[in-house]
Amino acid sequence: MFINWLHRLSVVVFTCVLFSHCAGPSIRPDLEKIRDLSRMQLPNTLETATVEPVTSHDVEQLLSQPLSVDSALRIAIANNRHVRASLRELGISRGQYMQASLIANPEVELEVLPERDSLLEFRVEYNISSLILAPLRRKASYFDMEAARYKTAAKLIEIGFEVRRAFYAAIAAASRFKFAQQTLDAFAADRDAAQALLEAGNITDLDFANREAAYQQARLEASEVEFEVMRSREKLNRLLGLFGKQTTWQVAGQLTPAPQTLDTQENTENRAIAASLELQEVQSRLKALSRRIGVTRTEGWLPSVNVDFHLLSGNPNQTSRDPNLRYGGGVGLALPIFDHKQGQTRAGEAEFDGLQERYYGLAIDIRSGAREARAQLAVTHARARHYEQKLLPAQKKVLEQTQLQYNAMQIGIFELLRAKRDLLQVELGYINSLRDYWTAAAAFEAILAGKRVDQEPSPQTTSTYQPNSQGDH
Repeated sequence: MFINWLHRLSVVVFTCVLFSHCAGPSIRPDLEKIRDLSRMQLPNTLETATVEPVTSHDVEQLLSQPLSVDSALRIAIANNRHVRASLRELGISRGQYMQASLIANPEVELEVLPERDSLLEFRVEYNISSLILAPLRRKASYFDMEAARYKTAAKLIEIGFEVRRAFYAAIAAASRFKFAQQTLDAFAADRDAAQALLEAGNITDLDFANREAAYQQARLEASEVEFEVMRSREKLNRLLGLFGKQTTWQVAGQLTPAPQTLDTQENTENRAIAASLELQEVQSRLKALSRRIGVTRTEGWLPSVNVDFHLLSGNPNQTSRDPNLRYGGGVGLALPIFDHKQGQTRAGEAEFDGLQERYYGLAIDIRSGAREARAQLAVTHARARHYEQKLLPAQKKVLEQTQLQYNAMQIGIFELLRAKRDLLQVELGYINSLRDYWTAAAAFEAILAGKRVDQEPSPQTTSTYQPNSQGDH
C-alpha cells in the first residue's frame, strides 16, 4: 500500500517538474501568435534581450524612398517605440505563466545536537497540496497569457489604422495646401484687377474693399493649411518613431480615386463578432478567472498536507563510534474547518459575473460599431464618387463656358476669376472626400480584422471668403 502511494506521488512530482520546464523564457511563440492574429510582419530583433536606441538598417532603407502606405506600416511596426514596448511586455505574462508553472521548493533542515538524543538530525519537508494546486494555477495563468496576446494583436491593428489615417491626412493636407496657394493666386489676381479698375474709376471703393478683404482672408486660410501640413507630418512622424533627418521623407503619389463599386456584404456584424480580438481577450480572461476561482475553492476544502522524512545519527550518551542511524517520516495536516476561502471565492464569482456582463455589452458595441463603420464607408464612397462623376465635371463645364463668354467679352474678369475659384473649392472638396473614404475603408478593415477604432471628425473643408460685390464688369 505504501509502495503504491509512493509511486503515485512520484508520478505527480515528475509531471509537475515537467510542466515547470515547459514554459520557456523566449517570447517567440507569443510573437508568432500575434503575427497570425494581426497579419503583420514583426521585427525579429524583439526576440533579443537588448533594447537598441538606434533605428534599424531596414527602416533607413525604407525611408530612402518615397513613403507608401505599406512602407509606412512596416516602419511603424519596426520603429514605433510604443509598439515595441507592447510587444516586449508580452514577456510579463510569459514570466507570470512560467512562475505559475513552477512547483514549491522542498524545505531542508539540518540540526546539530538536537533534543532527540542524537548528534545530527537531517529533515526534508514538502507540501503535497502544492503539487495538486500547481497544474490548476498554471492553466489559469495560461489563459491570462492568451489574453495578453489578443490585447497586443488588437493594439497592432489599431496602430495600423492610425498610421493609415495619418498617412491619408498628410497627403490630403499637402494637396489642400497646393489648392490653397492656387486659390490665393486667384484672389491676388482678382484684387489686382480690382485695383486697376478702381484707378480707372470703373468700380467703387466698396467693391475694391471687398476684394481686398477676400484676398487677406485667403492668405490667412493658406497659412492655416500650411500649419495643418506640418501638424499632419508630425503626427505621422510620431507614429513612425522618426526624428532628426529622418523626418524629411516624401510621400509617394496622391490619394487614389475611390473604386467604382463597394462590396461591404450584408453579414458585417457576424464577421466583426467572429474576428473580434477584444471579445477573444475577454473570453480568455473569463477562462482564467474561472480557473482561479476553481483554485480558490480547491484551496478552501483541500487540507494542507506536509510530509517529512528525517534521519537521526549518533547518540551523545554513548561512547561508541557506531553512527546508530535512525530514520522515520511523518504527515502534517492543516484541516479546513473554519476558513474555506468563502470570501475570496465570492469576490471572484462577482468579478466573473461583472466581466461576463461586460462581455455581452462589448458584443453589442462591436455590432453597433460594425454597422456604423459600414454606413460611414458607404456614405464616404458615395460622396467621393459624386464629386468625381458629377460635381467636378459640372464645375469644369462652368469654367469652360465662363472662359468662352469672357473671350467673347460677354462677361468681365471677375466672373472668370470666380469660376476658377469655385473649381478650386470643388477640387478641394474632392480631396477631402477621398481622405474621408480611405480613412473609413481603413476603419472598416480594422473592425473586420478584430479591433474597433474611433474615427475622429474630419477637418472642415476650407471655406474661402467670397466678396459681396455689385460692380463687376
